[in-house]
Amino acid sequence: MKSLEHAVVGAVAGTVAAVALDPPGSLPLLVAGAVFVSVFIDLDHFVIARVQRGDWANLRLAVTNPRVGLLDQERVFEEFGTDFNRKRLLSHHLVGGVAVGALALSGLGSLAAFLAVVLYVHVVCDFLRDLGIA
Repeated sequence: MKSLEHAVVGAVAGTVAAVALDPPGSLPLLVAGAVFVSVFIDLDHFVIARVQRGDWANLRLAVTNPRVGLLDQERVFEEFGTDFNRKRLLSHHLVGGVAVGALALSGLGSLAAFLAVVLYVHVVCDFLRDLGIA
């Protein structure tokens, strides 16, 4: 999904999760955090592309060409196939699992649950897009 789509989905998921789970923090702060997490977890795509290509060409393309980086994001990783998509989803699970686990172990269970919901929705949306459903 594109960053703007993830931002909208993150705002909705964050609002619902904040109201339902009542984690610490104000509703606007939690929703802003959900939007931030929903968009910026996708930075792992550049690390995966770096490992696969051996250089940062994909990151350079997104940063140096604002049209591609903001409006035509599919072009950034179009050279990679389904294997990239599986690695991307796995990376999201690993990053999310560590973040949620760290919050839970820190005694912030409701915040961990909030983050888990936001990231779950992000991954499901990515998966639906990969299947061509959304």
